Amino acid sequence: MNQRILQLLDKHQLRKTAVRVQVLEIFLKHREALSHQAIESQFDEIDRITLYRTLKTFEDKGIIHKAIDGSDKLKYALCQDGCDEHEHHDVHAHFHCDDCGKTFCLKEVEAPAMKTPSGYRVANTHLVMTGTCETCSN
Repeated sequence: MNQRILQLLDKHQLRKTAVRVQVLEIFLKHREALSHQAIESQFDEIDRITLYRTLKTFEDKGIIHKAIDGSDKLKYALCQDGCDEHEHHDVHAHFHCDDCGKTFCLKEVEAPAMKTPSGYRVANTHLVMTGTCETCSN
C-alpha cells in the first residue's frame, strides 16, 4: 500500500478500508479534479452510496475539497497538507479547460480577500478561470 495513503488515513484517524484506499489511489494518480462519476468509473464494481459516503468523509476530514469550476458537475481534488476537519486552506483558483473539460487546482493562485457589506458572512469563495490547459494548448 502506498505510504502517502497510509499517512493520510492515519493523520485523519480513518480506518484503512479497501474503498478508501482505492479512492485515494485514484486521486493520487490524477492531476485534475474528479467528479463522482469519474471516480466511480475507475472501479469494476462499487456501491454508489459507499462512494458518496467515502467522498463526504474525506471532505469532512480535510482530505479532499470541492473544486467548483462553473460546470454542471461537482468535482473533488486532494487538499493541501494543512487541511483538517476543522478548517480547509484550499482558497486557490481552479482552472477549467474548455477543450478537454478537465479542472485543475492552481494552488499558486490564491483567491483574494474580499470585503463584504455589513451583515454578510462569507462561507466560501470560489475563483474559477476558464480557457485552454497546457496539454490542449500544445
